[in-house]
Amino acid sequence: MKRKEKILTEDELLRDSPNNYMNGSQLKFFKNRLESLANELLQNADETTEHLRKTSLVPDPADRASIEEEHSLELRARDRERKLLKKIQEAILRIDKKEYGYCMETGEEIGLERLLARPTATLSLEAQQRREKRQKQFGDV
Repeated sequence: MKRKEKILTEDELLRDSPNNYMNGSQLKFFKNRLESLANELLQNADETTEHLRKTSLVPDPADRASIEEEHSLELRARDRERKLLKKIQEAILRIDKKEYGYCMETGEEIGLERLLARPTATLSLEAQQRREKRQKQFGDV
């Protein structure tokens, strides 16, 4: 019988030796975190669909306008989540290819703290700051 490997805690991850950056245990930690986030987003989408389906017609125009505004906000939030879900799936693919945790621009380590804050990060903090500065100067790059 195959023994189930324990997933690191956040504290264990941060205490891990810098020499272990993106070893199997760390990759497993981030894959687990990303999969949990993806499941949460999918559950939110299901709840939104169910909520929109259950809404009945309201005769009062003011109430109807409020409900439509609420639905519009909910759908915008789901659209943002849909985009995040795509980034999560891409991050999981990078984990499977053992490319996760490294800047796509420079190849440098992104860093555990940054990945904990933004597990879908593809750029180191410095590369992200350079990109934002270029976007501010020249518009969308």
